[in-house]
Amino acid sequence: MGLASDALYFALHPNQLRMIIQWKLRHGPIHERNKSYDSATAKVCFEFLDKTGRSFSAVVKELHPKLLLPVCVFYLILRGLDTIEDDTSIPLETKEPLLRDFKDCLEQDGWTFTGNRPEEKDRQLLVQFDNVIAEFRNVNPVYQAIIKDITDEMGNGMANFARKAAFGDASVNTVEEYDLYCWYVAGIVGEGLTRLFVEAGLGEATLIDHSHLYKSMGLLLQKNNIIRDIREDHDDGRCFWPKEIWSKHVDNFEDLFKPENLELALNCSSEMVLNALGHASDCLSYLVGLREQSVFNFCAIPQSMAMATLELCFRNPAVFERNVKITKGEAFQLMVESSQDVEKMCEVFCRYIHRIQQKNNPKDPSFLRISAACKQIERFAETLAPQSVELAKSKTQGKALVTGKGQVRHQAGFDKGIWSTTRRVLAILTVISIFVVGTAWLIEARSNGA
Repeated sequence: MGLASDALYFALHPNQLRMIIQWKLRHGPIHERNKSYDSATAKVCFEFLDKTGRSFSAVVKELHPKLLLPVCVFYLILRGLDTIEDDTSIPLETKEPLLRDFKDCLEQDGWTFTGNRPEEKDRQLLVQFDNVIAEFRNVNPVYQAIIKDITDEMGNGMANFARKAAFGDASVNTVEEYDLYCWYVAGIVGEGLTRLFVEAGLGEATLIDHSHLYKSMGLLLQKNNIIRDIREDHDDGRCFWPKEIWSKHVDNFEDLFKPENLELALNCSSEMVLNALGHASDCLSYLVGLREQSVFNFCAIPQSMAMATLELCFRNPAVFERNVKITKGEAFQLMVESSQDVEKMCEVFCRYIHRIQQKNNPKDPSFLRISAACKQIERFAETLAPQSVELAKSKTQGKALVTGKGQVRHQAGFDKGIWSTTRRVLAILTVISIFVVGTAWLIEARSNGA
């Protein structure tokens, strides 16, 4: 009955179905992976990419052939490293040397690790890690050196934080320490990917010289995850929100989850979002330096989803109750929009910036700083794509737009008029689908009864 439940869901959410159909019909892979060339170990690696990377795996598998296998292997190596770091059941005396020496494991044919607790979600990747090592050996030696460098730095950074946590301090105290943690678990990945892009000739060489740009690419993604996952991390006994921020609002971190402190918690989350927004302009700058469309898509799609998630989390009480996510339809819309160019990305960023501004509360202590940060991002985007910024503002505020022929149309009314008929048609088709599925189920049930 999965088909029937999906049909019912999309009958109630026709816009989401429209975006999914648009992606399926309009999107064609820039580079299509030829599976017939895959070795047995490469096939295993791509299977693990699907299991561990989920939606991320789709953009990896569309990368330029020069980068397809190196990025897949790079991701799996860092995922393996993270699986060791994330497992609180592994004692420090085992975990620390594993993290610090993980780069050396890449040189050991057949190396695997079975020490994760059974419920660790990516445990099997390490159990069959010999496949990753085999494919690591097959990539360009220059790429191997880059991957080992990043693995070494990330492993040592994780080990430092693991040691700190083992001695009773599993929290992050200052904003500087928060940035350092995000650098080791995500920002440094931006450095490695940038070096791979430049080495492959698919990114401007000057990107290497602007470390703040690739650093921001990683930090925006990681900070978005930390803001979104606060409830889950708290339930696991972890706290990645820096004390320097949350202590302005409550006496103890646990107080953020008390119903009577909801307004204080929302003000605290606003300041966390404000901190993350500081990386947005750098991310747009970074995208300008990418030369090839598949690489652009690979970088742009996660950033646009991060901005959408930040806006969803902003002043949202549900963040303190559960893990919130953008809808399927919105995700597909962002995939469509982010697979175009910098101008479209400026429009996407500004759309969510305007929504944050609309939700900004004058009673929030961060109100003026959030407003100033949003305006700064908008002004920067305007230097890259002035028309896109105006379009985003018009769509968000429902202002009148002028078409190419000089005719005025109202954006909100225009969208409503165009898609009202589509919604009705989709609803009718969905009802028919449910009827067909239901009839088929009844016929099958009666046949089995007979």
